Amino acid sequence: MKNATLRQLRVFASVARHLSFIRAAEEMKLTPPAVSMQIKELEVEVGLPLFDRTSRQVSLTMVGEYLLAHVRRVLSTMRDAEDLVARFRGLQTGPLDVGMVSTAKYFLPRLLAQFRREHPGIEIRLQVANNREQIVALMQQGDIELAIMGRPPEGWPTRAEPFAMHPHVLVTSIDHRFTRMEVVPASALAGEEFIVREPVSGTRAAFDEYMRAHQVAPRVVMQMSSNEAIKQAVMAGMGISLLSLHTLGLELDNHLIASPETEGLPVMRRWHVVNNLAKTLSPAAEAFRYFILERGEAFLANQFPAPPLPAP
Repeated sequence: MKNATLRQLRVFASVARHLSFIRAAEEMKLTPPAVSMQIKELEVEVGLPLFDRTSRQVSLTMVGEYLLAHVRRVLSTMRDAEDLVARFRGLQTGPLDVGMVSTAKYFLPRLLAQFRREHPGIEIRLQVANNREQIVALMQQGDIELAIMGRPPEGWPTRAEPFAMHPHVLVTSIDHRFTRMEVVPASALAGEEFIVREPVSGTRAAFDEYMRAHQVAPRVVMQMSSNEAIKQAVMAGMGISLLSLHTLGLELDNHLIASPETEGLPVMRRWHVVNNLAKTLSPAAEAFRYFILERGEAFLANQFPAPPLPAP
């Protein structure tokens, strides 16, 4: 029955309820021949008759009776979904408590602005955490309902839904020798000085993952808890780094920083919208969750064009 349509199921339920093609046609605002055609198409899909038409009165066959129970559940679920969407469309007021890791600050405020234009009565309360550890603490304490982060929490019940890819790339000063290479080999990184994020950050996890995968022992000369500070240090020629592409828009557009193509890069992670399963989301939070799952990927693809696939 994988090709059965909702329209066919609704017509079938109406005929079964009235045991009349004519009354079903009136209810569905269709002609009786159109109702008959929908039922015939559904019977072809099922492969068995659903109504007994041998007598003057229409009645369900045994298969039709069994199918009706399932169809009613499907239509009930669809009504619940329609009610939920209608609830979101009619959402007018309420607070929205959102938290984000610092790397998300380069795109999330613009997504929140789009959301608020559609829901002007929503009061948005945004908290920025320096890293994954802090954002998890905010959620556990109940200070936020939704978190936008890379690696989802572990060890406690959450729903973590990916909504977009999150590439991490090599960044250097614009006059670094790597900018003159067609592809930087991973082995060349061993002789470089790296500026990195703190160990609890998702950016640092991506850096460590890449170095392990390519058996490179990096020479770390500086550790910072700020993407902005790392970018300034890289631009000043103090070292190179591995950063989220989503933090580099302005610098790359204005040729202030370089991102040479590098063997095995980008490291592709995912952005997630996360909530605590132990708590029911408010209407505002549920609406924003739905919004970011629907729009987040397209927004990021438009704002940050995808880099080339990892160089072999």
